[in-house]
Amino acid sequence: MLGPVILAASRSDRMRRLVSAAPVTKQVVDRFIAGEDVDDVVPVIRELTGQGLELTMDVVGEDITNPAQAAAARDAYLELIDRLKPLELGTRAEMSVKLSMFGQALDGGHELALANVRPVVEAAAEIGTTVTLDAEDHTTLDSMFAIHEELRKDFPQTGCVIQAYLFRTEADARRLAANGSRVRLVKGAYKEPGSVAYLDEHEIDRAYVRTLRTLMEGEGYPMIGSHDPRLIAIGQELAHRAGRKLDEYEFQMLYGIRTEEHLRLAAEGHRMRVYTAYGTDWYGYFMRRLAEKPANLRFFARSMITKG
Repeated sequence: MLGPVILAASRSDRMRRLVSAAPVTKQVVDRFIAGEDVDDVVPVIRELTGQGLELTMDVVGEDITNPAQAAAARDAYLELIDRLKPLELGTRAEMSVKLSMFGQALDGGHELALANVRPVVEAAAEIGTTVTLDAEDHTTLDSMFAIHEELRKDFPQTGCVIQAYLFRTEADARRLAANGSRVRLVKGAYKEPGSVAYLDEHEIDRAYVRTLRTLMEGEGYPMIGSHDPRLIAIGQELAHRAGRKLDEYEFQMLYGIRTEEHLRLAAEGHRMRVYTAYGTDWYGYFMRRLAEKPANLRFFARSMITKG
């Protein structure tokens, strides 16, 4: 299995330099990254929303080593919100944040991340939209869920992400489904040990379906994060069985992957949200996209051979 190898490479400075220097890297990265700054991404927002799609915006970057960088990440999101305001998109353009970007891994990181993310959530609410807290590796989740709970006291629309491959996730889903949360379910894209996560793809798929059923039968708002046609079909069936209307759940897929499916689901009346990342610190995000989908890796490798 190449996925774990690629995820290990995502933390290698040597691999970062090698991949960044490859002549074809920009061509491949452009498939997944909407631009380097907010000026690049505003036209993308206009285009996608004009096609009936919704977005969740991610300013990429996770290697935060000091509080000043965490504050800069906060300010990047505040700049994005300022640029979204005149577009008047409301929840059609929300934000996704990784708390590692806000200083979670630093000394006193839990309090620092909460202090940095709160003004972003407040500013998002002021323009009629919201924020979803992305899930990262399993060691960060207790902190993420605690921050999520704290933010929801004032901003109950704040969402969070759960990962099907973790053993703990079904219990997390039962807890979250009972209290009206917005919950995005994904398979998971971090290298995790067998002591905390399913490693077999079939086991992960089965856990995904079990967890999604819990979310659909609960009181929250499920967000189905998957490109897998079978899981998408299962999600539609589970929503139907639970008596959910089309605006009571949504699908989410990554920018640049299965774009025709984005449009198909939107045309059928589904809420279809595109996870749209931008920024210059793209390496970790890019490597996880390769690890998630073998076809992405084959595309990259073929490009290096033919154009490198």
